[in-house]
Amino acid sequence: MAYSTVLLLCGFSFLAGFVDAIIGGGGLIQTPALLFSLPQYPIPTLIGTTKIPSLFGSLMGAFQYSRHVAVIGRFIGPMMAIAFGASWLGSWTLTQVPNSFMKPLALIILIGVFIYTLTKKDFGQVSQKFVTTAQQQTRMWLMGAGIGFYDGFFGPGTGSFLVLGFIALIGFDFLKASAHAKLVNASTNLASTLFFLNEGKILYSFALPMAIANLSGAFLGARLAILKGNSFIRVFFLLLIAATIVRFAWDLVK
Repeated sequence: MAYSTVLLLCGFSFLAGFVDAIIGGGGLIQTPALLFSLPQYPIPTLIGTTKIPSLFGSLMGAFQYSRHVAVIGRFIGPMMAIAFGASWLGSWTLTQVPNSFMKPLALIILIGVFIYTLTKKDFGQVSQKFVTTAQQQTRMWLMGAGIGFYDGFFGPGTGSFLVLGFIALIGFDFLKASAHAKLVNASTNLASTLFFLNEGKILYSFALPMAIANLSGAFLGARLAILKGNSFIRVFFLLLIAATIVRFAWDLVK
């Protein structure tokens, strides 16, 4: 194991944790870094290795947000359980079939998300009550199933999709959406981590130091998001979505 590679990956993991705690999408930084740095390993092993640092970071983000933002406990608990099961199923599916078709689909969705968020200035700036309690419950649980499976099967952008869903479908503002998204993302990361642990597809010599770096980045990112509020998170969200679109488009045309 080259220590320079470990240090490099820890740097990327710190940045991933920082970004992910603010608006999600840390996997867009951390996963490519592993793929490029360790091309000699199978992709499922590298994906599995990213799950431990992602889990540590999402747990830290969830802890920081929970101290400052109220969450809907009666719905978020079942949503996390649903997302856990769906993520496990997605991780298992990844070991059975390729996921290459996901990137073009995700690209189309992200372009639509970017245009909508850019043109709708008040999107996610304040919480709005536009669904009934029963609808809120149903939508959150369906989100847990769909996005949970996506995270286990493909992953990049999961946090951003969760934030978008909480704003567009539930009526949260950016800060509240980020707080709930970190809880659900912690659940999906835990499921994938346990799955890949069971499969023996984790490189601990890389995963453990990266986990410490990711956790540190998440601590700073969450504190900054809480301090700066919705306007700051909205700008960060747009920048991240734009970067994701560019990356996915580049992967498709190169």
